[in-house]
Amino acid sequence: MMTLGTTPVTPIAPLALTLGDAAGIGPEIVIKLHMAGLPAPCVVYGDAGALRRACIALNAPLQIVELVDVSALTLHADKTGCLFVRPTYPALPTDLPLGRVDARAGQSAYDALCLAIDDAMLGKVSAIVTAPLNKEAMHAAGLDFPGHTEILAQRSGTPYVAMMLVNDRLRVILATIHIALSEVSPTLTTALELRTIELAQQACQAMGIASPRIGVAGLNPHAGEHGKFGREDLDVIVPAIAQAQAQGINASGPWPGDTLFMRARMGEFDICVAQYHDQGLIPIKYLGIDQGVNITVGLPFVRTSVDHGTAFDIAGKGVADPSSLREAFEMALTMLHQKNQG
Repeated sequence: MMTLGTTPVTPIAPLALTLGDAAGIGPEIVIKLHMAGLPAPCVVYGDAGALRRACIALNAPLQIVELVDVSALTLHADKTGCLFVRPTYPALPTDLPLGRVDARAGQSAYDALCLAIDDAMLGKVSAIVTAPLNKEAMHAAGLDFPGHTEILAQRSGTPYVAMMLVNDRLRVILATIHIALSEVSPTLTTALELRTIELAQQACQAMGIASPRIGVAGLNPHAGEHGKFGREDLDVIVPAIAQAQAQGINASGPWPGDTLFMRARMGEFDICVAQYHDQGLIPIKYLGIDQGVNITVGLPFVRTSVDHGTAFDIAGKGVADPSSLREAFEMALTMLHQKNQG
């Protein structure tokens, strides 16, 4: 992946960077990202007080500048050493405990994400990069969402999206995401499988791969062993691959899940289609989460994210690594560059 500062594009509109759950490591990694220097304009969406407290804790000489509207950023074009924030209300309490589930932090994280989505839909920001939120905190606030992906899809009115995880050795897109394992087989249809393959093609092309090689994982052990271990691979996945090939998409499979990801890591495939959450995320996270990026494919705007959680166990300790957030920021700029190239 590209390193911060080498991206060949500066978007006309700033990027939105959501703070995530303020009780986690979000404020810390956002501050550290800004201290390293950003290659493009950025507005942070979230609680301004949490950012100020993180600056103090990290001894970061940043001036927190609150914007009523992101368009006001143009009035501060000549300022340096600033972190611009589109604040959420009500403000979080100054004594918000770090490292603990708190409904107030969950609500604030959700509100910040919704503000960023609305601005992206209006074209006020060119992309959204998200720090981690906490699902339990959102649930405590009465928000019944499994994660970012579902909020992004609902708020933007996008019917079909997919989660994609990327690092420098592997790309994985998921056919199903946050559902119980027992629900995967009933959920998988040939239409869903085909859409996921099409989104894999779209995602790779958005990253500059013109004709991606798409390896599709089987659902069952040994990709079903010709029906011996289940019929889903033959009855659902094979027809979808055939339909994708008829469209000119270079998809193949279904391949056994226990070897597909290794083959992709060795360079045989540009992206893997995984059938369920852990099938795809275990291999990519095993390679390391510090450099990983989560991408939501299918949205009308670019969205990237860290591929780790809120890390409550180290919140406020000053040891959080901003590498994944840095890679997410870089990936958003890379995808914007490809989008602008047509």
